[in-house]
Amino acid sequence: MKALVFYEHGDLNKLQIAEVPRPEPGPGEVLIQVKASALNHLDIWVRRGWPGLKLTMPHILGSDGAGVVAALGEGVTGVEVGTRCAVDPGVNRYPDAYTRRGLDSVSPGYTIIGEHAPGFHAEYAVVPADNLLPLPDHVDFASAAAASLVFLTAWRMLIHRAQIRAGESVLILGAGGGVNTAAIQIAKFAGCTVYATTSTQAKMQKARELGADVVLNYRDDPEWPKAIYRLTGRRGVDVVVDNVGQATWRDSLRVVARGGRIVTVGNTSGPVAETDIRFIFGKQISIIGSTMGGHQDYRDVMALVFDGTFKPVIHRVMPLVQGVEAMAILERGEQCGKIVLEP
Repeated sequence: MKALVFYEHGDLNKLQIAEVPRPEPGPGEVLIQVKASALNHLDIWVRRGWPGLKLTMPHILGSDGAGVVAALGEGVTGVEVGTRCAVDPGVNRYPDAYTRRGLDSVSPGYTIIGEHAPGFHAEYAVVPADNLLPLPDHVDFASAAAASLVFLTAWRMLIHRAQIRAGESVLILGAGGGVNTAAIQIAKFAGCTVYATTSTQAKMQKARELGADVVLNYRDDPEWPKAIYRLTGRRGVDVVVDNVGQATWRDSLRVVARGGRIVTVGNTSGPVAETDIRFIFGKQISIIGSTMGGHQDYRDVMALVFDGTFKPVIHRVMPLVQGVEAMAILERGEQCGKIVLEP
């Protein structure tokens, strides 16, 4: 089968479309014929690698996938071949005190399809049967794939970790990314006033369409933190979503209100940022980390996608064989929302 793979960690030139063996489902697993997969920044980080990440090569990327059940592994019941489905990308390798409390993604046994195991940028993928979510007939494969990881991540980040409340203000840095297009919708759904920053007029318009009340272009106005300060009556915002990292961390500490929260699930501009600790204790700021979410989080937020409350933003649909070009678009930050691959 064809798959988007790398044989060693490194830059984009390590990525290629290759012929690899079709996987076979083991006990408790199903084989999915992939109809759509979606790119995430996680694909870039996994390809580049980090200390301690040990993968079987070649590694197939892709944490977002939707398709049709093609075969069942031993012991799988309640699932039929031919079922249309989306797939929760988070996998629990073993039960522990965290999973028993519903905190799946906090567990050290939590892994992600496409990061720790072969992913969906291929014609077929093997996944745990417990991770399947049947698709309603009106939901297409591309939308299901585009929604999965980003809405799961944004839902847990804002609803459970930051615990946003109606009437609060939320600033989302980098409105064009997949997680953040989901975050705008979730924050608005929760009754918050939503501020957002982005880099182009097209992305500004899309952020407004998704529900952002105020959108600033950080390239046209490098002093956007001062603008946020003025717009909030010199108070700042209750919650800052900062998945940019190094380039914006200092500004996030400045624009968050006293007693406010900064929540992060990523670091697209770099993982190492300087923190003036005086801001933290002086303003009594809470810094909150979040990663993915549990199976019930996935079911809860995808139900809101399926009923039309939330809408995944798809920048472009491309054939799997153009996967390297798609990844280049993602690395250049040209997309607004998700890039979807179809085998």
